[in-house]
Amino acid sequence: MSESVGTRTGQNPPQDTLAQDFVQFAVDCGVLRFGEFKTKAGRISPYFFNAGLFDDGAKLGRLAQFYAQRLLASGIEFDMIFGPAYKGIPLGAALAVELARLGRNVPFAYNRKEAKDHGEGGTLVGAPLKGRVLIVDDVMSAGTAARESIAIIRAAGATPHAVVIALDRQEKAVENGADVPHSAVQFVQKQLGLQVCAIAKLADLMQYLAAHSAGGLAADHQRVLAYRQRYGVEES
Repeated sequence: MSESVGTRTGQNPPQDTLAQDFVQFAVDCGVLRFGEFKTKAGRISPYFFNAGLFDDGAKLGRLAQFYAQRLLASGIEFDMIFGPAYKGIPLGAALAVELARLGRNVPFAYNRKEAKDHGEGGTLVGAPLKGRVLIVDDVMSAGTAARESIAIIRAAGATPHAVVIALDRQEKAVENGADVPHSAVQFVQKQLGLQVCAIAKLADLMQYLAAHSAGGLAADHQRVLAYRQRYGVEES
């Protein structure tokens, strides 16, 4: 589901059931929290998504199911999975396992941040990078991990083809200390030419908060709405 101008003018977009289930799952796991949190861009955000708190087998397995469902529904074609260090490594591995369980067995690779000077050496681990590569990450804030992954994949002679993430914050990126009108996701899509799909977006989080306002989330809904009005981007 994507945000539209109609979303900002008060019209209710159709509900994405998968996204709503994922937001509820993230809240239940304590991965999605509300309060005051400083982002990499220096903003004070009323919510925070910490994928590192998918910290046991059951949570990671359920997360992989969400990734796989969204990815397969997107129709994005790919030949292998790449998990950028560090958070992308368990995410990519879990997705590869889930896809194999569903009958789609694909190669998986990841990188080290520090080159190994013994054994097989180098920074790449796993299957050789080749064909159309899918990058798996949690949240794309500045697009730094995506750019680094793209460079690694191209250097290996493969094609960086798409990115799948857990949450699209749908907010303005920061370049040279200033806000820009596009998000990191939009930059990766339009400037770098990769397809991007997300399990859920900020618009889905807003729907969740609106639906649970009577349950004590009314204040959080207003804070997230104000944040979105200040830093949000329009979907094309």
